[in-house]
Amino acid sequence: MRQRRTDRQKAPRGTAPRFPARHRPLPRLLATLLVVVAGALSSTAATPSVAAASAPRPLGQLLPVPADVVPGGSPYAITSTTPIRVAGHSGEVRRIGTYLAELLRPATGYALPVTDRPGPGGIRLELGSRDRSLGEEGYRLRSTPAALTITARAPAGLFHGVQTLRQLLPDRVEADSRQQGPWRVAGGTVTDAPRYGYRGAMLDVSRHFFSVAEVKRYIDQLALYKVNKLHLHLSDDQGWRIAVDSWPRLATYGGSTEVGGGPGGYYTKEQYREIVRHAASRYLEVVPEIDLPGHTNAALASYAELTCDGVAPPLYTGTSVGFSSLCVPEPVTYDFVDDVLRELAALTPGKYLHIGGDEAHATSHQDYVTFMAKAQAVVGKYGKTVMGWHQLTGAVPVRGAVAQYWGYDRTGAAERKQVADAAKNGTRLVLSPADRVYLDMKYTKDTKLGLSWAGLVEVRRSYDWDPAGYLEGAPREAVLGVEAPLWTETLTDSTEIEQMAFPRLLGAAELGWSPAATHDWEAYKVRLAAQGPRLTALGIDFYRSPQVPWER
Repeated sequence: MRQRRTDRQKAPRGTAPRFPARHRPLPRLLATLLVVVAGALSSTAATPSVAAASAPRPLGQLLPVPADVVPGGSPYAITSTTPIRVAGHSGEVRRIGTYLAELLRPATGYALPVTDRPGPGGIRLELGSRDRSLGEEGYRLRSTPAALTITARAPAGLFHGVQTLRQLLPDRVEADSRQQGPWRVAGGTVTDAPRYGYRGAMLDVSRHFFSVAEVKRYIDQLALYKVNKLHLHLSDDQGWRIAVDSWPRLATYGGSTEVGGGPGGYYTKEQYREIVRHAASRYLEVVPEIDLPGHTNAALASYAELTCDGVAPPLYTGTSVGFSSLCVPEPVTYDFVDDVLRELAALTPGKYLHIGGDEAHATSHQDYVTFMAKAQAVVGKYGKTVMGWHQLTGAVPVRGAVAQYWGYDRTGAAERKQVADAAKNGTRLVLSPADRVYLDMKYTKDTKLGLSWAGLVEVRRSYDWDPAGYLEGAPREAVLGVEAPLWTETLTDSTEIEQMAFPRLLGAAELGWSPAATHDWEAYKVRLAAQGPRLTALGIDFYRSPQVPWER
């Protein structure tokens, strides 16, 4: 899955750059005319350069593209007297309002007071929409000269609406110092809700360890594009990254290295809780993974009793896969599994515990089936939903289990059929095809970072596929959504994460959020290009694919 060696030497760890605190598609001609008209209207009172800087961004120029856009009317302008109104609502709505104010204050220089006093005008955040089609994450944004109003049925929807507002403002709003206005939002209405409930990104913190600050930075970036799951790969052969009170050497010894022999690291329980809290504040659910029964060398090195011969192997700093296994017949193995998953479940408010299950080449098939049955029972014992890589379908997935498919277009028919058959029998699917959305795959043969065992994955390839029809034979209703994993054999800091994740992560976000009817590469690449200045303003050094007409 994330295999084969790389000859790349480990780079020194850098410092992450500072990060500030159903589409009814418009016909292309109409969308073009809207941009032209907006520019023409502005040019009557400004030079062309000023007009370009001050014209509101068209409502449909968003990523992910929204479900329904009805442009019309004059824009709303944020000014020095604009309040953010959260009247009559919960503390959670006030927190979203405060988050919005903190985003906008540095660049605008405005006070933007958050108030629960009723009144006309301002930016209004309102819960209580009766539109059931919005679900828990949808929203409606209405922009008029008098007010800008975001309504939703649940706080997550308001938060996603705030991200839309953020993208509709000029890119310079992302700056952490005062910028020149105006700050206008085009007139009209955006009504939006996600296609899939699971829209994830995975970060491998085991091959290389990443600090709490680096993980929080990635969370903030994911939130802008309405990603709602952060899958943390917390254990592997090269490192164990979460403290476990009942087995303390897992972290202190098993976490003491990484690929290339660096110092590694691990999260204390309080640090993990900090990541979970920060993710929750951005309406992301953390999905922790303990990879079992393979990918366990760090655990075996820490505790010899987990091996069948009682001899602890040395710590491992390479990149090979499939050589390690817990000792399936030994009762202590299940004490270990129970303790680890119990402590992790207690730390994790989300519904999923991911138990890996991939590349268990050192475990016999019968032992694998036996182990996965027992491990799944432990997950259920602690009130969580089982999630595992798609090799789980080679055992007996429990009712309600989720299999994460990481195969690719040339994966054998028998393996794909096994997964599809499990889906027909009730196993749900999250799709992460390696040759589409593995963010660590090289873009081209000249890409310095990353691997290429699944092939080269340019930006168009990562976007141009349909999750609903990807796995032949699997019922469409079995697909929960899409996740973009980022393995880190060759990545050592936030800058390198961002070079590989961006811009392909944005395509995965749109596949998970936007309606199938909007899926069109030619339209997408134009909207993606418009994100370039925003990514730059955020300090993200992204890959400027020649397939995309980037704005200069």
